[in-house]
Amino acid sequence: MNFLAVIGRIVLSSLAMIGNLSVFAARSASHVVRPPLYARHIGQQMLRIGYFSLPVVGLTALFTGATLAQQIYVGGLRFNAESAVAGVVVIAIVRELGPVLAGLMVAGRVSSAMAAELGTMRVTEQIDALVTLSTNPFKYLVVPRLIAGVITLPLLVMVANIIGVYGGFLIGTERLGFNQASYLQLTVDFLERSDVVSSLGKAAVFGFIIALAGCYHGYNSKGGAEGVGRATTNAVVSAFILILLSNLIMTIIIFTQ
Repeated sequence: MNFLAVIGRIVLSSLAMIGNLSVFAARSASHVVRPPLYARHIGQQMLRIGYFSLPVVGLTALFTGATLAQQIYVGGLRFNAESAVAGVVVIAIVRELGPVLAGLMVAGRVSSAMAAELGTMRVTEQIDALVTLSTNPFKYLVVPRLIAGVITLPLLVMVANIIGVYGGFLIGTERLGFNQASYLQLTVDFLERSDVVSSLGKAAVFGFIIALAGCYHGYNSKGGAEGVGRATTNAVVSAFILILLSNLIMTIIIFTQ
């Protein structure tokens, strides 16, 4: 019975967190469509989320594309299908690996930073001070981060897709012996507009999730420095899980024939 009680507590706490997160997301979305919007804060958050994440996202995409090309070539040798390297690399990068890996890398960097920043403001009563000054904390703190995440992640994913495909191109032409013109032509032939649209659509959803997880756990942080650390960890874990879950759902919806 104690074992069942533990399971019950875990399930109930998980459902409570899902409910609270949903309410927080709905409340945040309602403020997005109502003025005022703090354009300067949105620009600052776009710089923090996008520009400062470029190095880690670019390196991740480059190494992933190169490794993927090598692995596909080795596997294709078993079935005399090594010529499919270019097509498989571009489809895998654009449809899945580009948006998912970029989302995960940005989540690890940005969600934790947002949770730590807002959590510190919560435990030091700076958020309460904003309310005292008649400033809506959601408008001032949460909405700029959500808008910046939704706008910036598709741009980052576009860059990640290009760099990832280029990584496969480098390995394919410099190490595996593919002709450069033929490799590029196969890449263009296999890539479709729907692949790019789905990739950018996923990225926008991931951007919302990353900002939402960081803001939610930071905004509701409590318990001093220990609570801020716990909120930071929970933000990253929540963002990772929601990104992977939403990616599965969107992939099933978009690519079901």
